[in-house]
Amino acid sequence: MSVTKTAPRPTDHPAGAASHTATEPQPPRLTGRLKLILAVLLIAQFMLAVDFSILNVALPAIGDGLGFSLSHLQWIATSFALSAAGFTLFFGRIGDLVGRKKIFIGSLALLGAASLVGGLATTPEVLLAARVAQGLATAAATPAGLSLLTTAFPEGPLRQKALGINGALMSAGFTTGAILGGVLTELLSWRWAFFINVPVALAVVLIAPAVIKESVPDAAARPKLDLPGALTVTLGLLGLVYGLTQAGEYGWTHPLALAGLGAGVVLLAAFFLIERKVAQPLVPLKTLGRRNVAWGNVAGLLAFVTETSLVYLLTLYLQKTLGFSPLTAGISFGVLGIGTVVGGLLAPRLIARTSTLTVLVTGGVIQTVFTAALLFLGTTTTAAMALLLPATFFGGIGNMLVIVGFMVTATSGLPNAEQGLATGLASMSQQVGITMGTPVMAAVVTATTAGATTASAIHQGVTTAIAVNAGLVLLGVALAALFLRNRKAPRS
Repeated sequence: MSVTKTAPRPTDHPAGAASHTATEPQPPRLTGRLKLILAVLLIAQFMLAVDFSILNVALPAIGDGLGFSLSHLQWIATSFALSAAGFTLFFGRIGDLVGRKKIFIGSLALLGAASLVGGLATTPEVLLAARVAQGLATAAATPAGLSLLTTAFPEGPLRQKALGINGALMSAGFTTGAILGGVLTELLSWRWAFFINVPVALAVVLIAPAVIKESVPDAAARPKLDLPGALTVTLGLLGLVYGLTQAGEYGWTHPLALAGLGAGVVLLAAFFLIERKVAQPLVPLKTLGRRNVAWGNVAGLLAFVTETSLVYLLTLYLQKTLGFSPLTAGISFGVLGIGTVVGGLLAPRLIARTSTLTVLVTGGVIQTVFTAALLFLGTTTTAAMALLLPATFFGGIGNMLVIVGFMVTATSGLPNAEQGLATGLASMSQQVGITMGTPVMAAVVTATTAGATTASAIHQGVTTAIAVNAGLVLLGVALAALFLRNRKAPRS
């Protein structure tokens, strides 16, 4: 039986039709059990977000400690990004088929074990293997955790609140990782950037079985795994992410960048052709054809591309132009983290009072304005920080409004059986966006500076990339306004 037969009638906006998830009356507030479920899932998602950035500041120390050559140092980040982004959709669908609780707990156990191995690594090969395992664990745990959250909280204000808190902690985790990595590396050792995962993962693995209910379809209704589709989309995403990382490292015309991007495009095109023909597709095109799923994920992809890569650009600016230390530069992003938390808490309230699209577009406009304000950053420390701190704070609020709007949009109006697919797509947008944003902006900086490394050249390159960044945010706003319909969010 095809999963497409269980899909509800398509809607243009998640608020537009009753969902199959709303088969029971929704509780008016968070019960004790729901709070416990939310705490377990949010702790795990926060840890996964921290892992995306915690090693960035520590890379030079790791290279010195284990003997990485300068040209191979980037693979500490790239090996994680490739597996995390490439396998997300595949594992999201696996969770639909075998049970999201099993995938969630198993992947957190793998993350804890891989982190322990990474912290104890004495050779580059062992550390890279641990990073690949961490990436695979992230690819499995992120969509499983999100789908467990969306199935535990029916559509409406409670789910919006849960996704708002989740989004806030996710972005705060990315910022916290940059700060924590610098603190741990400077005060203890880079190995603690790995070890810190172990007790958290162990606690979640021990508590989750008693708190979270399993969600898996009956054996008779369980579709078969679309192996050709799974292989092509996974390899296509791997090729695309690899090409982008090589473009950021060597430029857009480098043979490795062109080969990776070309292979990725061809394989993803083959994936869509396969999905049109196969009886039980990995991604039913009917689901992907919904406006809320398709355009919601486009908006989310651009939101993650822009804000996470802005952290990279401002890190370059703070260290190479203003002369900040890595630790001081990392601490400077604390204001951005506070902004994302505020945005995550505001988003569900604003959605309840207006609509998901209104919040998404408003957040995008705010993010665009305050990203564009960073074009006026100069080379004087006092004046620069007087602009940078409030701009990143309000830009973080705007970005989080977009992210929560995207999560609510892209995961609503679907039955529970397709929540793994929906959250897999949303997680893929998140992780591909995080992965591709930095190399894209790095390539812009490289092209602008033409190899120059002076403070003024870096400043010029960063300014150009910030302009591109603001343009991408504005593009996301325009696409959302054009292709998503504005309907009032349901009230409880």
